[in-house]
Amino acid sequence: MSQRCVRARVFGLVQGVGFRYFTQREASRLGLVGRASNLADGSVEVLAAGEAEQVASLLSWLHSGPRTASVERVQLEELAELDRDYDGFFAH
Repeated sequence: MSQRCVRARVFGLVQGVGFRYFTQREASRLGLVGRASNLADGSVEVLAAGEAEQVASLLSWLHSGPRTASVERVQLEELAELDRDYDGFFAH
């Protein structure tokens, strides 16, 4: 099984609508590690690592997000590794 690490920036109406917490719930359900954080420009940054198939599932979910959000686009960057070791998936 192959591992995958990504940084995704999610743009649209994604702050103030619970996006980070719904992302945390979905990523945890998929067994991923990482974090979701609000950025100053109004986007949400998602760092995620785990089995490639589960990361792909999270990325697919990010394109729509929770019903409270309105995702305009997702910018994706493949990473060699996360910025630190994570013990679970967290919303900051």
